Amino acid sequence: MTGDASSSDLSYSNGSNALSHVYIQYPPLRCHVPGSRKLFYDDGNKLILSLTPNQVFSWKIATYNPYAAPSFDPISEGSVLSIRYSLDLKHLAIQRSSHEIQFWNKETGDTFSHKCRSESESILGFFWTDCPTCDIVFVKTSGLELYTYGTESRNLQLVQTKKLSISWYKYTHESRLVLLASGIQCKSFTGFQLSSAGMISLPKFEMAMAKSEANSNPILAAEDVHIITVYGRIYCLQFDRVTMLLNSYRFYRDAVVQQGSLPVYSERIAVSVVDNVLLVHQVEARVVIVYDIYADSQAPISAPLPLFLRGYSKANVAFSQTASKTSGASESKNLCDTEETTYGDQWKFLVPDLVLDVSNGSLWKISLDLEGISASSSEVQLILEFLQRRKLEAEKAKQLSLAIVRTIILERKPIPMVARAMDVLLAAYSQAIKTGSYNKRSRTEEISSSNAPNTAVGESITGIDVSRIINRKPESVPGNDSHNKSVMATSESDGPSIEKKERGDLLEPGLLGSEDLPTRQYQTLVPANNQLNSSASQRNQSIVTSSAATSPADFYSHVFSPIEEEMTGDGSYLTAITIEFLRSCSLEKLKVYPNTYALLVQILARDERYAELGLFIMNKIIEPSKEVALQLLDSGHQNQQIRKLGLDILRQLSLHHDYVLLLVQDGYYLQALRYARKNKVNTVRSSLFLEAAYISKDPQHLAAVLRFFSDFIPGFKSSADHNTYHRFVAELNS
Repeated sequence: MTGDASSSDLSYSNGSNALSHVYIQYPPLRCHVPGSRKLFYDDGNKLILSLTPNQVFSWKIATYNPYAAPSFDPISEGSVLSIRYSLDLKHLAIQRSSHEIQFWNKETGDTFSHKCRSESESILGFFWTDCPTCDIVFVKTSGLELYTYGTESRNLQLVQTKKLSISWYKYTHESRLVLLASGIQCKSFTGFQLSSAGMISLPKFEMAMAKSEANSNPILAAEDVHIITVYGRIYCLQFDRVTMLLNSYRFYRDAVVQQGSLPVYSERIAVSVVDNVLLVHQVEARVVIVYDIYADSQAPISAPLPLFLRGYSKANVAFSQTASKTSGASESKNLCDTEETTYGDQWKFLVPDLVLDVSNGSLWKISLDLEGISASSSEVQLILEFLQRRKLEAEKAKQLSLAIVRTIILERKPIPMVARAMDVLLAAYSQAIKTGSYNKRSRTEEISSSNAPNTAVGESITGIDVSRIINRKPESVPGNDSHNKSVMATSESDGPSIEKKERGDLLEPGLLGSEDLPTRQYQTLVPANNQLNSSASQRNQSIVTSSAATSPADFYSHVFSPIEEEMTGDGSYLTAITIEFLRSCSLEKLKVYPNTYALLVQILARDERYAELGLFIMNKIIEPSKEVALQLLDSGHQNQQIRKLGLDILRQLSLHHDYVLLLVQDGYYLQALRYARKNKVNTVRSSLFLEAAYISKDPQHLAAVLRFFSDFIPGFKSSADHNTYHRFVAELNS
């Protein structure tokens, strides 16, 4: 989609302090080469393609790198309406006209053309597929044609035909879904999903369109329909220009259900999806509205705010221009006056989170400012749930979640509010543990030399002389033999997603955008009819969902421990908060970090609430552990009963070494000796017992301890300790 609104100037400030929740990061990926005629997006392979009269340059953007250098291949001269590589990168298909598509085999160099048999039909477009029944699909005004690619016979083999009258179509490789518009108003749709599981026909449906006048029937345009994938679910968004609403349709195997509508405030809009968050760009108003439709909510996450350009400065532009001159790219455009603008006339939004500035040859990646979103929301529970669903910046979401809980405790918010916040985080952690997604992180794509021999990842396009390689004969590109059509098969290391839970019922398990749903909300989110899900795993890319979940140990390290010193005068409040935390852990059947119990002991003892502390210990509200025992012993200097509870816990946990040491330190060395002999404790140095007996100045006790070690420790009589303390016994007796 192209935004036609006038450009808006941006500020030069950096960071999340700008009044925005969505941003693009400077610098962009430069896709401009001297002599470039057109820019195309190959979503099947995540490639940006730039065409010169006799070459095609390609940038791999599956893992967005603004400094990536392009690969290139030769093409014959002629008009180009569309161009796409096959999914194994072995073939190149170029639509030359509405009646002809040319094919080129990169390994053999052979070419051939496929033309329409009838002059009455025309080719609207085409796309490669990983469907097991076909390799490429032609979308014609007369319907769909499915072909296999015969490399030896240098032709296409027709597999199947779907006869339909088609006005225009929409397709995204992310969803593997093609929607075919027909009818006078182009509001009647037929859909097919061509994935590794096969071809699925969707039921026909119509989109709702309001009449602008009594006798006027508006026509639905292709740019007003958007296919998106959110949390593994496929939606279609339809912009109704009369009612100024963005209607949402959700796809299932046997039904297409309208889910509601979102308000629109601009005559021109664009749609992006970042980390399963829906962004609706109001192009004329120059703002972005952020929605999280996880629970089918139609309320925005925050107020509409502008799109922010982060990292832009005149110094950065000057450096970029200097590098361009040094590299010899003399035809590079002067971007100083254009890159500080958003929603330019030639902006084209790419699925799901990219923007291609056609006029400048720049590719931008759209990102969320999680810090800005969390800081602007007053709904603590909702923003925590939002953060826990984030995958791309899981660590940042985790730290923000903990910071929010820490802040509301320091601000002494009502205990029920804090309890609900902790419930949200611990429930998310419990689910992450069950699904195996905790501690997993996204693995970036590994690009081997065989897949992209001409690509120098990490090298800036401004750092190479593009003009030198425009006429160079490219090296042959071996095929990707490891490519498997079943690209949607899930790795065993991936945690179960909603698609996996219903694998027998759902059409296709998805990876990108799949969500580990909390069990409490699962029943409300999965309808009875079978859901049509996205097949979005990309070739050569291993995706492992990461988790923003916070463990009980994280709570202690980042919440309770930091705030304890700041809340020394408010022990009752902190005690109540800690009790709520223990309740939440118990509800989720999570093991509490032992230092949290020890902290509760410390707080109660500091407030001299010894009776309450004793009840907590005896009723196992505070679970026994070494940390708890040591804290009880430390706090028991003012209360012997509490100290005794600490000693009892050491014995209960069979921590004999620690128990013996404490008895010796308290002067009960004879009792310690009897306990050590009974429980076969041989890890305590004999000198500790002898030193304690010597300090008591009782020669009989010292002699008894000395005789004990002489009788039970072989070789003790010849040791230095025996001689030393034998002399001390004689001195005390004299």
